[in-house]
Amino acid sequence: MLRDGVTGDWIGTFIGHKGAVWQARLSSDANLAATGSADFSAKIWNTYTGECLHTLQHSHIVRAVAFPAQPNPQLLATGGFEKKLRIFDISQSSSSASSSASSSPTSPDGTNTKSPPSYEIGAGVHGGPIKSIVWGPELNTLITACDDKKVRWWDLRDRTPIATREFDGVIGSCELNTLSIPNSYPSSILSIAAGKSAYFFSSTTPGQLIKTVKTPHEIASVALHAEQRKFVTGGSGDTWVRVYDFDEEKELNVHKGHHGPIWSVSFAPDGKLYATGSEDGTIKLWKFCKESYGLWK
Repeated sequence: MLRDGVTGDWIGTFIGHKGAVWQARLSSDANLAATGSADFSAKIWNTYTGECLHTLQHSHIVRAVAFPAQPNPQLLATGGFEKKLRIFDISQSSSSASSSASSSPTSPDGTNTKSPPSYEIGAGVHGGPIKSIVWGPELNTLITACDDKKVRWWDLRDRTPIATREFDGVIGSCELNTLSIPNSYPSSILSIAAGKSAYFFSSTTPGQLIKTVKTPHEIASVALHAEQRKFVTGGSGDTWVRVYDFDEEKELNVHKGHHGPIWSVSFAPDGKLYATGSEDGTIKLWKFCKESYGLWK
């Protein structure tokens, strides 16, 4: 589903998957959405019309999808239970889909099912399902988080890992801080939740650890607010949302309300709101500013 980021109001539903949707991503200009599903496919959608532009077939569950951080992206990265990192070239699909509709196979809803060309990065390297993909600020750098407890930085030009970090705990979330706040420091950091710790890496120097914050709780997700120098975690055991000071590493607030593990935490682009997604089937929006904002007075 597509919802308003401030009010949570329903905008529309993308209909087409035949299995659970493991992940959904918007392009940086919000014109496209990508979804990865248990039906062994990833789909790319027009966010204005709800039309499915491409169906990308895989041989197993697709758990992660990622667009590069650029308007009108021409590529999509996918990963999942195939243990393969794949890059799809979608630059020709929308135009070619309509021009070749008569000769290409179509699904019952009329969607062109012929996948755009793709190639694999690092064949045989991943030792488990890929659960998260992050495109770095440098478009030739891609980051994968895997169930083998490793995060890898990839150079797309030679298709090899340029850095690898192994963690003691199971990796939960792996997200790039992308707040559009001018003069914020650090301007861009990779935040990783694993076991009872939150890890913060440089987004520009592959594998460079900035700091580790250990907590008493198992955490499934983490997101950093650069300007306020605070970060938010989602619990995998007690199902609580916690706010920490980035510098002093102290717990500042605890928010209750979810009834299942919190697998995803993400800040709005302006940093005044963050969302949490839980196994309890709900997404909650939390205000992160003192002034009135949206529905919050």
